[in-house]
Amino acid sequence: MDTIIIRGGGDLASGIAYKLYEAGYRVIILEIDKPLAVRRAVSFCEAVYEGEVTVEGIRGMLAKDIKDIYKILEKGSIPVYIDGKGEIIKKIKPLAVVDAIIAKKNLGTNRNMAPITIGVGPGFEAGVDVDAVIESNRGPNLGRVFYKGRAEENTGLPAPVMGYAKERVLRAPTSGIVRPLCQIGDLVKKGDVVCQVGDEKVIAEINGVLRGMIREGLEVDKGLKIGDIDPRCIRELAFTISDKARKIGDGVLETLEYLRLKKEA
Repeated sequence: MDTIIIRGGGDLASGIAYKLYEAGYRVIILEIDKPLAVRRAVSFCEAVYEGEVTVEGIRGMLAKDIKDIYKILEKGSIPVYIDGKGEIIKKIKPLAVVDAIIAKKNLGTNRNMAPITIGVGPGFEAGVDVDAVIESNRGPNLGRVFYKGRAEENTGLPAPVMGYAKERVLRAPTSGIVRPLCQIGDLVKKGDVVCQVGDEKVIAEINGVLRGMIREGLEVDKGLKIGDIDPRCIRELAFTISDKARKIGDGVLETLEYLRLKKEA
C-alpha cells in the first residue's frame, strides 16, 4: 500500500486526505504546532489539540514520533504529525507529497521530496517546483490539473453563496486572543456578536449557520479569517466535507493515479 504525505490538515487538505484514504492509500498529515483552521469540524489538524478527531468516519490521531506514525497507520487511521518543515518526509520516503497548506505561496515543497509532488492552489509552478498543480479557486476550473504552469492567483475574495461573498467571512478586526461566543453549527442572525478578538466584537453581517470558527484562545493577526457563515442555513454542512474540498480531492487523486502509472510504465 503506497504512502502519501499531505502537508497541511485544514478543511481542503482533509478533503484530499479523505479521498486518498478511501482510494486505498496510507495517508500521513503534517501540521504546525498551532493550526489556524476555521472549519475545525472537518479538519484533521484538530488532532493536534484534541489528540484525535474523526472526519466523516475516518479517524485522525496525533503521532509523537515515527514509530507512532506507523502504529497509527496499522490501526487504519491517519497520523497527524507536527512537522511544519517536512523534515520527516525523507525518513518515510512516501510515493507522493501533496502540499495543501493553502498558504498562497510555496513554503518549501520541492520535487526532490518524493517521486510525485503535487501543489494545491497558487504559489506553485508545475514542472518546476512540483510535478503538478491543482486549481483551488471556485469556478469552471476548480480541481483542474496543470502539468505545466500555475493555478489562478489568489483573488482575496471568497466565492459567493446565495449572493453573499465577503459578508460570509469573519475576519479579526484587530490583533489579539480569540474568544468565540457561538459554536460551530449555531444559527446566527445579522447583528449578532459571534466572537471577540481582544476587546473588539466580531458581528455577523448575514443570517446563516456558523460553519467555521477558529479555536478559542489562539492569538491572531488583524485581518485573519477567523470564521465562516453559510447563508444556506443547513446545519449539517458545518460537519461535512465541502463540495470544493471533494472536487480538489478528485483532482489530486486523478493526478496521483496518472503520475504513478506513468512512472511504472
